[in-house]
Amino acid sequence: TSVLLLFPSMSKDLSELMKEATKEVHEQAENTLFMSNFQKGQVSLHEFKLVTASLYFVYSALEEEIEHNKDNPVFAPVYFPAELHRKAALEKDLKYFYGSNWREEIPCPEATQKYVERLHYVGKNHPELLVAHAYTRYLGDLSGGQVLKKIAQKALQLPSTGEGLAFFTFDGVSNATKFKQLYRSRMNAIEMDLTTKKRVLEEAKKAFLLNIQVFEALQEMVSKGQENGHPVQPKAEIRTRSINKSYEHGPIPGKESEKTNRRQTDVMPNTPMVRWILALSFLAMTVAVGLFAM
Repeated sequence: TSVLLLFPSMSKDLSELMKEATKEVHEQAENTLFMSNFQKGQVSLHEFKLVTASLYFVYSALEEEIEHNKDNPVFAPVYFPAELHRKAALEKDLKYFYGSNWREEIPCPEATQKYVERLHYVGKNHPELLVAHAYTRYLGDLSGGQVLKKIAQKALQLPSTGEGLAFFTFDGVSNATKFKQLYRSRMNAIEMDLTTKKRVLEEAKKAFLLNIQVFEALQEMVSKGQENGHPVQPKAEIRTRSINKSYEHGPIPGKESEKTNRRQTDVMPNTPMVRWILALSFLAMTVAVGLFAM
């Protein structure tokens, strides 16, 4: 009690504290070049694929460490593999976009590897901090997933069976709002002393920064015209227009490069629309978690 008198704010639920702790880094994310370009609709199919690849490496590491700590009391209350885990879904999407040899095709930038290494370090040495990483990623994804699926199916004429959209599809969650309430209540019930709680909050901010660094690295890769160390054929024509903050309207469709293979052309006929989808997904997966998902 005397400790809480010195730090009265720490008596709040952990989920509320995370919301407050990530406000500043949320603003940093909004001001990155990558986010600025997203809001202008300057995102290509190439970038969409790169983002999906990086997310695969991140979730592979996160879920590996979650499995190692699923019975640990510092994480067990928020262990929801059937409802939340994304690795298998991302594998489906990567196979759809890259083909059967996707494992040999996808790049892992240094910033993504840094994120992966942090997840493994935390899982092996400080499993209580996994709570921050899981909450930051999963609740953000869940917040925008179903809406994004519907938008993509309509805009990109993707099949109703969900090909290319598995990442945004949470079959194990029938009601996202109720599930998030359950998740927050489970997380808030984890026993933590003041020092541990403060460390979890710091890790939540670190998780946000690691996400920002990943997207900045992807932006640099795209600006250099490279994918997995190889030059990428630029698009023949890209027409964009600004997307307002409400994201009510998408950019004007443009043409794909003549080099784009038939399968990708059939799957994603409107490249600038992919820009809009990815901008929204970035908000849902990374920025939205700072203020909305929590």
